[in-house]
Amino acid sequence: MRQPLTSDLNLNTAAIPNASHTSTDTSAAILKIAIHAVGGQGGGVLANWISDLATSGGYAVQMTSVAGVAQRTGATIYYIEMAQQTDRAPVFALTPSPGDVDILIAAELMEAGRAVVRGFVTPDRTTLIASSHRILAVDEKTQPGDGRADSPLVYKKVKQASHKVVCFDMEAIASRAGSMISASLFGALARSGDLPFATELFEQVIRNSGRGVDASIDAFRGALNYDEGVTLVRFDNPPGLDGGSAKSLVQPVGPARLLDQWQRLTAQIKTMPEPVHHVVTVALQKVVDYQDIAYGQQYLENLQQFVDLETGEDNYELLKTAAKYLANAMCYDDIVRVADLKTRASRNRRLRREQEAGADQIVHVTEYFHPGAQEVCGTLPAGIGRRIEGSPRMYKLLDKLVNKGRRLRTDSASGFLALWIASSLKPIRRKLLRHQVEEKHVQKLIHVSLAAAERSVPLAIEILKCQRLVKGYSDTHARGHSKYQMIIDSLDTIEQQANAVACLSHLRETAVKDESGELLEVEIKALAER
Repeated sequence: MRQPLTSDLNLNTAAIPNASHTSTDTSAAILKIAIHAVGGQGGGVLANWISDLATSGGYAVQMTSVAGVAQRTGATIYYIEMAQQTDRAPVFALTPSPGDVDILIAAELMEAGRAVVRGFVTPDRTTLIASSHRILAVDEKTQPGDGRADSPLVYKKVKQASHKVVCFDMEAIASRAGSMISASLFGALARSGDLPFATELFEQVIRNSGRGVDASIDAFRGALNYDEGVTLVRFDNPPGLDGGSAKSLVQPVGPARLLDQWQRLTAQIKTMPEPVHHVVTVALQKVVDYQDIAYGQQYLENLQQFVDLETGEDNYELLKTAAKYLANAMCYDDIVRVADLKTRASRNRRLRREQEAGADQIVHVTEYFHPGAQEVCGTLPAGIGRRIEGSPRMYKLLDKLVNKGRRLRTDSASGFLALWIASSLKPIRRKLLRHQVEEKHVQKLIHVSLAAAERSVPLAIEILKCQRLVKGYSDTHARGHSKYQMIIDSLDTIEQQANAVACLSHLRETAVKDESGELLEVEIKALAER
């Protein structure tokens, strides 16, 4: 019978595959494999392959699984125990125990970290096989600011906690092969050499499965033969994540008249300092795609005010920051934008690709909307929208009428047509109430940051960065704009501080993390009382 773990257990005496045959404990001859997989990654397929591999290799095997719904799309732990066939039947456990796992396979880096925290990975025995790519957890997505966990730190910790680590981007390998990550994880398992089975037997198991064999074999071999000379773990930000020059440019297509107008716009960029050409071009593409060529011209005119600013020093950083945040401010989220994005052919192609739908298959798409009176008023002509907002009775009646959740089937003609009609308001967006409100905000941002730049360029940069607080629509937009306004209204107090730039930066970061704005309000009051 398996002995229970105790608090004073010396993990150095625990069985590992290389020493299992010398142990007197019959459980030590059992190989124990735990798989932590996120929903939709083929964790069950991988567990079945390992089970079939053991059976084909003459081992007795048992497989169990425990499903969970708290992580992302649902994380499941698959557990496999195997032992050589003897005249005595092995006694297998149903679930993994901390400190008693030989191989831990994680389909995503943070799942590897969770396994370490739970004690399933130990430095005396556990081989950790993990993909270095990330799937953001719910907690990371719901943070007001950048809630992503520190991937390099997680990798450092899992490496310290493991006996051996096999870690690289197995999702990318699987994607290139047109397969699921389960196939590349299976290849990494073969690469580890911790199972007593030949590579040919691994491949035979895949072939016997009979589905997506060629793609799975390609992914398997891609992981098995991964070039050790290449950096195994890469945590660089995706291109363009920070609005920098890494973002690739898109070649525009369209009528010759519009392409000619686009060329004239880009020619204006060449009159600006060369170090900012790329970021301005990327931002201009975003603005024109959001609205039209004329809106792109307006963006360049706004940015030109920063180009013309004379402060007696190179303002490249100021120009890059202005280019990014002015574009973000001008490309605000509204119903028209949402409808435009959801009715694009490129989105339909992406959805079909992600669901691996064939050309002869039908994909049903259900969109969820919860509009309020504020969004509806913003989509009305400015005069009408202001009249409704100015009348508490009319506003309350409208909110009662529209403020309810709706599910819209956009794979149907009627559902798609409803969104298409909303997106068709794009040519008259400038006449809508929401645009006039946002245009006033943009001009104030320009005015305040230009005035600050005459006193301190670093301070102006920090002011422009405050635009990141303003995003989304409805309550999200209202909360963000409220925090933005609190900081802007406190600029006189901030500039009286010994290090105004650091102070403003601190307040902005506080606002990013403080969803309600209460902590920000307390800190601003504390500044005023100094």
